[in-house]
Amino acid sequence: MIAYDLQCINGHSFEGWFEDRKAYLDQKKKGLITCPVCNDTSVDNVPSTFAIKSSQTFKPKALSTEEAALAKIGKEAYEFVEKNFDDVGCNFAKEALKIHYGATEPRNIRGVSTKEEEKTLKEEGIQFFKLPMPVTQDTDS
Repeated sequence: MIAYDLQCINGHSFEGWFEDRKAYLDQKKKGLITCPVCNDTSVDNVPSTFAIKSSQTFKPKALSTEEAALAKIGKEAYEFVEKNFDDVGCNFAKEALKIHYGATEPRNIRGVSTKEEEKTLKEEGIQFFKLPMPVTQDTDS
């Protein structure tokens, strides 16, 4: 397997995993590689950043009790949304508008949107909130 750092013509960066270089080129030629944010198929691989392991190991700063409690609540909220909301991906704004205007049945949705789409949703009176990604440090201990 090989991982490529990819970027669409709109500047969205993401990672793609392929069996080998040939598989990447075949999928790209067929238009099968799409940006997870905007669904654009104009995607190219970009230079990857990499790390060189040194003899020193990085240890993240320990969270205070309050920070750990907040991180745990954030992680639980994120997991709840992940399990109980339909993931509509980059179609979040479109789906929210459909629900708002009664074109589809109301349901809990999650996904991504651009700043312009968020502006439109606010102008249309659609309430939404952004949920930050949970802290990656283990908070169970």
